[in-house]
Amino acid sequence: MAANQAVSLNTTQLGISLVLSLAVLIFLVTVVKLHPFVSLLGAALVVGIGSGYGPVATLTSFTGEFGSTMGSVGILIGLGAMIGKVLMDTGATDQVVNTLVAKSKPATIPWIMALIGALIGLPMFFEVGLVILVPVIILVARRTKLPLMRVAIPTLAGLSIMHACVPPHPGPLAALSQFKQTGNVGLTMMFGIPFALITLVVVGPAFSRLASRWVPIEAPADFVAKSEQAGKEETRLPSFALSVCCILLPAVLMLLTSIFEIAIPGFKDRTDGLAQTINFIGNPVMALAIALIVSMLVLKAASGISWKTVNDSLGASLPAVAGILLIVGAGGGFKGVLVSTGIGKIIGTFVENSNISIFLLGWVIAVFVRIATGSATVSILTTAGILSNAMTMMHAGSTATTLLVIAIGAGSIFLSHLNDAGFWLIKEYFGLSVGETLKTWSVLECLLSVVVLVLVMIASIFVPITA
Repeated sequence: MAANQAVSLNTTQLGISLVLSLAVLIFLVTVVKLHPFVSLLGAALVVGIGSGYGPVATLTSFTGEFGSTMGSVGILIGLGAMIGKVLMDTGATDQVVNTLVAKSKPATIPWIMALIGALIGLPMFFEVGLVILVPVIILVARRTKLPLMRVAIPTLAGLSIMHACVPPHPGPLAALSQFKQTGNVGLTMMFGIPFALITLVVVGPAFSRLASRWVPIEAPADFVAKSEQAGKEETRLPSFALSVCCILLPAVLMLLTSIFEIAIPGFKDRTDGLAQTINFIGNPVMALAIALIVSMLVLKAASGISWKTVNDSLGASLPAVAGILLIVGAGGGFKGVLVSTGIGKIIGTFVENSNISIFLLGWVIAVFVRIATGSATVSILTTAGILSNAMTMMHAGSTATTLLVIAIGAGSIFLSHLNDAGFWLIKEYFGLSVGETLKTWSVLECLLSVVVLVLVMIASIFVPITA
């Protein structure tokens, strides 16, 4: 019934309702300051009722896709948050930072800090990584007597680019959840990590030179004093090698299946013992679960902390991602309504009949929503929902879907400004003015976004859209 009803809806009415729903979404998030979960629900109701699909059918479509999205993404986000908290509480992240900084000369500090940002950003959400690394950035800047921006910009670049391009961060995972037939976490990591690292090398340390001239400030001494006074209980830090292995373990396990699929066509459909084992441990849920258990056991033993402390870290990690889970689920619900009403089919036909690259279009839409709402997650979810049906109609393969997800992720971080909570975090942590934050952090985000887009467009030349 839903499919027949969607076909009979008026095309003009569908288009108007889509534009109106986006306007409502932006208004609710930016002007009313309503939580994105409620805003996405409101936008879904506007597009469903406004298109003539019907209020009950709209709500049914929204809740059905909400549950489906939570089933595919919610577990991953929860496990990812737990791993990040365990790494932080056992001292693994401290050991990585301390070791890399201790072995660095002042000239190489920006490069080392970029690497630290990327390593810490791989398993941790941006906000968590930022809280961990701000004291480190300030202390390193003061000890090496480097300008604050020479240390901060490369580190922030590493954190931000991983957040935008690499699962298991909520943005890329949420985008992949909209492309259920062709979305592949391992393949996205296989492209996303190199793209992120190349972008980091091109932008991070180089832009830090310019940023330190535009904003020639030193690290705030009062912040350092406070952070030094608020010392935490001493624990035995795990070794550097063990800490890095725990950080990289989930990525290695998830990449394993993709490597075998590329090397041996049809590997994921095989039923022999080796294939079943590799596919099992490389499944994103199992990869994160295995990495979590291994990290808990080996880091507990290495750090000497109690099992209760490690176990408490799991529960303590979840409140921070509760809101993210609801937003991601609502984004899936919004996408479900777009597909049910037939709007996705209209957009798919437009893309098929135009000469616009689907990757460029995804980036542009994500940029627009990001600038308007200030939310990277809302940007990714909205854009992926709009374009998911287009990729289905084009019979897109897994690699093309991966490139689109990365392009959307890149667009979702473009131009962080006054309506973005991350903008104010950076401003306050480093004692910057609004203008200084715009000239450093906001410009950095634009550069990262554009370089990733360029890499995606270059890669798309060699990748066919269809499977």
